[in-house]
Amino acid sequence: MKRGGYRLYLLPSAVLFTAVIAVPFLMNLGTSFTKWTGVGTPEWTGLTNYTRLFADANFWASFRNNVLLIVAMAIVPTLLGLVLAAALFDYIGKKFGGRTASVLRAAYYLPQVLPVAVAGVVWGWMLHPSYGALNQILDAVGLGSLGQNWLGDSDFALATVMAIMVWFQLGYPVVIFMAGLQRVDPALYEAAEIDGASWWRRFRHITIPQVRQEIFVVLLTCTIAALKVFGPIFVLTRGGPGKATIVPSYFSYTNFFEKANVGYGSAIATVLALIIVVVTAFFLRFQDRDS
Repeated sequence: MKRGGYRLYLLPSAVLFTAVIAVPFLMNLGTSFTKWTGVGTPEWTGLTNYTRLFADANFWASFRNNVLLIVAMAIVPTLLGLVLAAALFDYIGKKFGGRTASVLRAAYYLPQVLPVAVAGVVWGWMLHPSYGALNQILDAVGLGSLGQNWLGDSDFALATVMAIMVWFQLGYPVVIFMAGLQRVDPALYEAAEIDGASWWRRFRHITIPQVRQEIFVVLLTCTIAALKVFGPIFVLTRGGPGKATIVPSYFSYTNFFEKANVGYGSAIATVLALIIVVVTAFFLRFQDRDS
């Protein structure tokens, strides 16, 4: 087959990319320069939506919340996942057997396979201020004064959502890091253990360097997931109370479907898409320079 013949294998993915990503993005970009309710003829307004957007306090509040969700969905799960994966691989697996490590790995990953709606409804029940399990447990152990309206109080809502997202996201890095550790030569751990290296030193000097590429992948994918998070916010808080948990994707949704302000919602979605592209390019460039 001629060298150019291999390009035929790229055709299906190119068609899919064009139909699913490129064309909708360009349509969304065009709509962002208009005033439109979703019916009738759009009215061209130029940069009006973007001028309004960058002066909108709710827009900036949504991105501040998004930064905190990046911490909860990318940074914290990556750090905890790395420690847990190393513990399962280098300690639990050796002391209690590979089957025990596999069961624990599956338990950590379980939230990833649960439907977001189901997990959100269950958490809503558990955190309900009147009959929720958390407040009931606090009351049972004599700490009832600590009970809160966890998702309905603006002082606690975002922190509560962040904690839930750590739980939801943790299993993904654990699985990725344990898969990466499978390719590490066991002799490295054995030699370090014979030399008297503690688990923590083995973790620092063997585990982290050996899974460096997996760390980049997890940070990138989890950061993108945090930037475009929608389902948990929709199910748990609807961006409230007030604007305490609003994020750009939900802010765009409310303008699209609740306020019928399609042009403004498109502008929000366009800015969010561009930020994701910039963040991805930064990660890939940094990875290439580090490798």
